[in-house]
Amino acid sequence: MAGKKNGGCGLLALVIVAGLLGYGYYKSKHDSSTAPPSGAGTGGGTGRYVALGDSYTSAPRTGKQAGSPAGCSRSDNNYPHLVAAKVKPAEFVDVSCSGAKTSDMAGSQSTHNGTNPPQLDAVTSSTTLVTLGIGGNDIGFIALAPSCVTSHRDGEPCHDKLTAGGHDQLADRITATADKVGAVLDRIHQKAPKARVIVVGYPTVLPDGDGCWPAVPLGSGDVAYLRDELGKMNDMLKGQAKSHEAGYADTAAPSKGHDVCTGSDTRWIEGLIPLSPAAPLHPNARGEAGMADVVESLVGSN
Repeated sequence: MAGKKNGGCGLLALVIVAGLLGYGYYKSKHDSSTAPPSGAGTGGGTGRYVALGDSYTSAPRTGKQAGSPAGCSRSDNNYPHLVAAKVKPAEFVDVSCSGAKTSDMAGSQSTHNGTNPPQLDAVTSSTTLVTLGIGGNDIGFIALAPSCVTSHRDGEPCHDKLTAGGHDQLADRITATADKVGAVLDRIHQKAPKARVIVVGYPTVLPDGDGCWPAVPLGSGDVAYLRDELGKMNDMLKGQAKSHEAGYADTAAPSKGHDVCTGSDTRWIEGLIPLSPAAPLHPNARGEAGMADVVESLVGSN
């Protein structure tokens, strides 16, 4: 599900927080990449690579439309295509789709322009490599979006609402998503027992410090809170990868210093008004290339 710019305050809030949260814009403080267990070889004209994921994988507007349905906003310049071009498998299938949730791995996904079949349908017994970038949309932040935008540089309305009564709603949702990601990984192994599987984490969007209000109108308190929670999401993904016999591609560490608050010639993630081809608050071509580098290093590690 790609964000859309709108002049109204409420919809602007929706875009900002949906991009930051719904698609998983977060930083991990301690994550590092881990190679997947040994499996069948992929590359040099051998093997079958299948890419599964959401909009951080499909990478809207970073290249030409790839495959169908058009509503998935799948780019031919996303990290799966870049990895495939470098690794050169005998077969490559990218079924990633904007807006995908873990439920869309085993179920059909309706988009604004066509229906994407269950992504796991592409995983077969002959598959030798699978990358999975999923989880952010399961958190479901869109309804909370208006409460996260503030006209006060030091505000933290999102934190105040989501932790009211000493109970952290975001932490609960991250915990609930963990089992869903684990179930997807189990299903991948069942369908493709010879495949090496790599969970791809989400890159850094928010910088250290107070952020860049009002360009991204989140108060410093919420920047700190969301940065923490989004780091927990990557930690969860890494943990699920480890416990379900998959590798983990840490894209947060290499993207630090390339967040949405950095210059147009540096950033991996575009702002509300992209200065490079990309959806608002989504990776640009530089970001997808950086993510591809991490994945490639893991594919080549065995």
